[in-house]
Amino acid sequence: MSRPLHRGVLGGGRLSGNIQDYLEDSQMKVKTEKEEFDKSHVTLSLRNPFQFLFSENTPSSKQDATENGFVVSDPFTPTTLRNRHMLTLAFLKFTLVLIVILGLSVSFLWTISLTTASKGHMLRGYRRLQEQLVSDLWDIGELSLGSTRFKESEFCSLESENSVPCFNVTENLELGFTEGKEYDRHCGPMSKQNCLILAPPKYKIPHRWPTGRDVIWIDNVKITAQEVLSSGSLTKRMMMLDEDQISFSFASSMVDDNIEDYSHQIAEMIGLRNESYLVQAGVRTMLDIGCGYGSLGAHLFPKQLLTMCIANYEASGSQVEIALERGLPAMVGSFASKQLPFPSLSFDMIHSAWDGVEWDKKDGIHLIEVDRVLRPGGYFVWTSPFANTPASVRDKESLKRWDFVRNFAKDLCWDLLSQQDKTVVWKKPSKKNCYASRKHGSGPLICKEGRDVESPYYHPLEACIGGTRSRRWTPIEERATWPSRATLSPKELAVHGVLPDDFTEDNVNWRSAVRDYWSLLSPLIFSDHPKRPGDEDPIPPYNMVRNVLDMNAHFGSFNAALLDGRKSVWVMNVVPTSGVNHLPLILDRGFVGVLHDWCEAFPSYPRSYDIVHAEGLLSLQTVKQSRCSMLDLFFEIDRLLRPEGWVILRDTAPLIESARAITARLKWEARVVEIESNNDEKLLVCQKPFIRSSSNSL
Repeated sequence: MSRPLHRGVLGGGRLSGNIQDYLEDSQMKVKTEKEEFDKSHVTLSLRNPFQFLFSENTPSSKQDATENGFVVSDPFTPTTLRNRHMLTLAFLKFTLVLIVILGLSVSFLWTISLTTASKGHMLRGYRRLQEQLVSDLWDIGELSLGSTRFKESEFCSLESENSVPCFNVTENLELGFTEGKEYDRHCGPMSKQNCLILAPPKYKIPHRWPTGRDVIWIDNVKITAQEVLSSGSLTKRMMMLDEDQISFSFASSMVDDNIEDYSHQIAEMIGLRNESYLVQAGVRTMLDIGCGYGSLGAHLFPKQLLTMCIANYEASGSQVEIALERGLPAMVGSFASKQLPFPSLSFDMIHSAWDGVEWDKKDGIHLIEVDRVLRPGGYFVWTSPFANTPASVRDKESLKRWDFVRNFAKDLCWDLLSQQDKTVVWKKPSKKNCYASRKHGSGPLICKEGRDVESPYYHPLEACIGGTRSRRWTPIEERATWPSRATLSPKELAVHGVLPDDFTEDNVNWRSAVRDYWSLLSPLIFSDHPKRPGDEDPIPPYNMVRNVLDMNAHFGSFNAALLDGRKSVWVMNVVPTSGVNHLPLILDRGFVGVLHDWCEAFPSYPRSYDIVHAEGLLSLQTVKQSRCSMLDLFFEIDRLLRPEGWVILRDTAPLIESARAITARLKWEARVVEIESNNDEKLLVCQKPFIRSSSNSL
């Protein structure tokens, strides 16, 4: 019996099983899928924003399909004649030119006819006309490429099941990148994947949180049983193989002790009773460099500490992939030559244990980068085989490395709080006066204004101390503790150039939206008679999803609303490089996030997220970007989304309609939700099917 498409809620799935089952049935489903493409809409009423009204399905013609007012040859019919195709192509090109001329003419007439009294209203109408024109031109451009563009997207090769574009170490080595640069991001024209990545043959839906934190399916990640049993790193030696599952135990070995004792030791070295008091000491967010499989972050999460794992790309046995599978924040990242994609002064604590980073090399430039992203008064916890090496040791190389790190930390004005066994804890200064009081020539200089980039993206590592010029320089002990930190004060908002009223309104709106969104996460809306789940239907559980990706996070209020609603989630807040940079504000609220260009692949493995959300991203990409298409964006969403995962997009009506056309090619279930109180915008709610690969499918 096929697995229901929705997790924990009644309702059948539309697509399940392996790729062979799907291909056997695909020819019979072509006509059905075309008819379902024009399914009725859902209307949001003022009284109940998610009360649905539906129109009747309109059957598609057997020979023709209508798209944006143009009748074109049926793209699913393989017998289209060449001369008819050429005639259609010529007609579409002529129509494209005609629409451009008409659009420019209307634009000119509107411009000369504007009056002072109606200027605001006319400009809003003009902007809607522009968006409609962009949407129509996009559709016509797709049509002009021929009927083959309307065929369903192909599946990727089996080699793509666990790959991350832009992180091809073998190719980077062939191109001459060495000294760690082979692990950096290198996104070229060939890094785009215009195909659908299938789930592995034995993939299973992950366990819900918190069970999924401690137990994962071994076939969901690329790691062999031998790698599990022979893992050499002490940070990784925390898992046990149990038939087809990997279990993680907090009592397992880590740095010669169990994880609970290790975290307790860190707290005591800071001067706290135990790790539960870290929040009271101003610690909320932690960056774990080379996190093993995320067990430290998993242990600290119930203590209200949010840990972001970052590690190099690994083709097999990936720390990041396994951490994400456990429902823990993680991303692929390297700072061999580039700065980390975080603003200065981003984290309250940075942890590094047995990570392989050569901290004593390159004149300490990696320690300088740690200093840049660490908040004033924050802590750097370092566990290493050569940390705290006594002078009497015979291994002079280890002593040399330890002496360099210890002395360089002093040059950075770090205060050595404590050292026990192989673990050392430093504290970054809360005040800036130490930098001026250092001896001349002692340690790195303060970055000049042009080199002190607060939010770097592909920016080379700097050999100077950054962040000292930031208006966000506030010691962690002076910040509000969690959860009060999520609501920034007017003084803090002023630093970010945000008005308190705008911030408050944004939070209120998202609380309401999240309540409504949650009720949409049910396959009932994809049925022949879709409706909002009523009293007789089960409510989606609070832990139905875990990993959430917000592709255009704005102020991070979607994240805040999910936590206010007591949903058992964490959110990766992404701020597009093409928009306004609110990432420093998001991180100051106690959330995690990153800058990213959505014309490139996101630094994460396939099947990373349960929900992908974006509000206004399509409009932003349409206006700001020209080097990638909407289809490229949706292929990337599909790559990041888990089977049976959800997509919620809110944008202008024309762009949502264009997006809906793409979802049919991706084999997603999709429903457009009309917002009655806002005729300019619509919602698109989608669910990805569960299709496995098989050894004989490709």
